[in-house]
Amino acid sequence: MFFYEGKVRPSLEEDGGGVELVEIKDGIVKVKLTGACGGCPMSQMTLTNGIERVLKEEIPEIEKVESV
Repeated sequence: MFFYEGKVRPSLEEDGGGVELVEIKDGIVKVKLTGACGGCPMSQMTLTNGIERVLKEEIPEIEKVESV
């Protein structure tokens, strides 16, 4: 998936974190935040203001991104 290597992953890796795609179903993308992102108190902000925003810009069919 484009975001994995191109837009989202590099910025997470700069801070020692990462993201794994778990599932895409009915407009909902489920991801697992890893590394430093997994336990970070700012992970919800990263999820909505970073990952979700980028995905919605690139793929209008995406309704929501959830962390599992």
